Amino acid sequence: MAETDDAPADDPETATLGKVFRGLIEPLMGALDRLGAVLLLTFQTLAWLIRPPYRFSQLFAAMDFIGVKSTFIVGLTGTFSGMVLALQTVHSLRQFGAEGVVGSIVAVSLCREISPVFAALMVTARAGSAMAAELGNMRVTEQIDALTTMGVSPVQYLLSPRLLASVLMLPLLFVLYTAVGMAGAYVVAVEGLGVDPGIFISNIEKYIVPSDLYMGTTKALVFGFLLCTISCTQGFFASGGAKGVGEATTRAVVMSSVAVLVMNYLLTSWMTEV
Repeated sequence: MAETDDAPADDPETATLGKVFRGLIEPLMGALDRLGAVLLLTFQTLAWLIRPPYRFSQLFAAMDFIGVKSTFIVGLTGTFSGMVLALQTVHSLRQFGAEGVVGSIVAVSLCREISPVFAALMVTARAGSAMAAELGNMRVTEQIDALTTMGVSPVQYLLSPRLLASVLMLPLLFVLYTAVGMAGAYVVAVEGLGVDPGIFISNIEKYIVPSDLYMGTTKALVFGFLLCTISCTQGFFASGGAKGVGEATTRAVVMSSVAVLVMNYLLTSWMTEV
């Protein structure tokens, strides 16, 4: 008996399903691969924090760049945030004769939500983007590879000082944002809209509790860790020349901002239930 013809070609429907499956799986696997790289680099950065040699000059330079040089933009943003919050609150509460509580409302709002979030966003826009661009430029010009060739860990030399500086400086910027925000609120409410200064101050003392400051400080610490980790990771793994550096910088700012907002909700939900 003659042999049968060759097996028919694959079913077109099966081939289509295979393409659809690959189209769904490949982006997921790519995202998981990038997440794994981020986590691995983060663990390496944390490990190098406690291993000598300790590069204090790099740490102080990072603290100056991330913290000191962000004071103007954080202070400016904080001042106008407090002023507009007081303006809106006084006009909203005056119809109920309750404008005296504007001080407490502004203080609690700044401590618990506005100050840590906006300070982190301002640092992300100014310092996070710069860190991503600087590290990306070092990657595409092979300066990071040169550090490895010289026996210097690029993670210890470039990333660990920036991470520690971010975690240390964000709580201080949170305090600055809150202080200038309250000053701006005082000027608008008391000097501009005639709120009694004694009532303004006494309500702040009455309603602000240590847990409010604890929540804001904790958020600032977490936000500092997140924005530095994401920005440095994007810059560290940049590729593709100048265009790739620009794309990495954009991703760093967008991802850091989204991470701050999402984590703000999670922390608020957790800390208000504790």
